[in-house]
Amino acid sequence: MKINNTVNTFSKELNDLEFNKLSSFIYSNYGIKMPYAKKSMLQARLQSRLRETGMESFKEYCDYVFSSSDDLEIVHMIDVVSTNKTDFFREATHFDFMNSVILPEFSENNQGEKLNIWSSACSSGEEVYTIAMAIEEFSSDKKNLNYSILGTDISSRVLQKAQDGVYHEERIATIPLALKRKYFLKSKLRENPKVKVVNELRQKASYQRLNLMDAVYNVPKNFDVVFCRNVLIYFDRKTQEEVINKLCAHLKPDGYFFLGHSESVTGINVPLKQIKPTIYRKINVK
Repeated sequence: MKINNTVNTFSKELNDLEFNKLSSFIYSNYGIKMPYAKKSMLQARLQSRLRETGMESFKEYCDYVFSSSDDLEIVHMIDVVSTNKTDFFREATHFDFMNSVILPEFSENNQGEKLNIWSSACSSGEEVYTIAMAIEEFSSDKKNLNYSILGTDISSRVLQKAQDGVYHEERIATIPLALKRKYFLKSKLRENPKVKVVNELRQKASYQRLNLMDAVYNVPKNFDVVFCRNVLIYFDRKTQEEVINKLCAHLKPDGYFFLGHSESVTGINVPLKQIKPTIYRKINVK
C-alpha cells in the first residue's frame, strides 16, 4: 500500500506555490533563473529526490528543505536541478588559441613558472581534461611546460565524475584517434564500454565545489587563464557582472578569460578587453 501511495503522489503536479518558493530560493542562492516555463522540468528532476528521501509529496519535500538544517539535501537538490552539458573540445577555437597564442607566450615569458588555469564551471571534467590534452600536446616538443588546472562546479555529483575521469566510450568519439590512444585507457567490457583518463592528466587536475553566487571564492588569486563558459547564460545581467568581477579578482593582470559562444560582456562593467570573439584579456583598472 505504501508503494502505491508513493507512485500516486509522484503523478501529482508541483503546485504554483511550491514552484515559486523553490524557484525563488534557487535564483536567490545560486543565480539560476527558473521561469514558470520550467515548472515541469523542475518537477521531473525533483521526483528523484522524493524517491531518494522517501517523501510522499512536494509539500513535504519543500517543508523539509526550508525548515531543516540539512544543507546536504540542498546540495543534492541543486545537483539534480543544475544543467551540466559539456563535451571534449567543445568550442575548439578556444583550444586553438591556447596552442597558438597563450602557451607560446607563457613559455617564452615565464620560463620555469607554473601555468595556473581555472575551469570555473567544469561540470564532469571534459573541459579540464581537454585543456590538459592541449597543454600536453604543446609540451611534447621538449617544452615541458609545468601547469595545474583547478576545476570547480556547483554540483558535487559531476565533480566526483570529473575526479574519477571515467566516461562512456561514446563521449570521446570525436577526439582524434592519436589523442584517444595517448590519453585514455579503454575498458575490456564489451557491453557499456568505458574509458578512463590517464593518470598523468588526472594528477594535473584538482577539484572543489564552488557556488559562483558566493560572496567570496575560496580559490587562489594567481590564475593565468580562467574559463567560464556556458554558465552565465543562466544568470541575469546584474549577476553576470558580479560573477565576472569576482572571477577576475582571481585572474592575473593580462590574464586570459574565456566565455561561451553565446555569452559576452557587452553592456556590463568588468575589467576585460575583447581580443577575439568570446576571448578576453584582463586590463588594469586604476
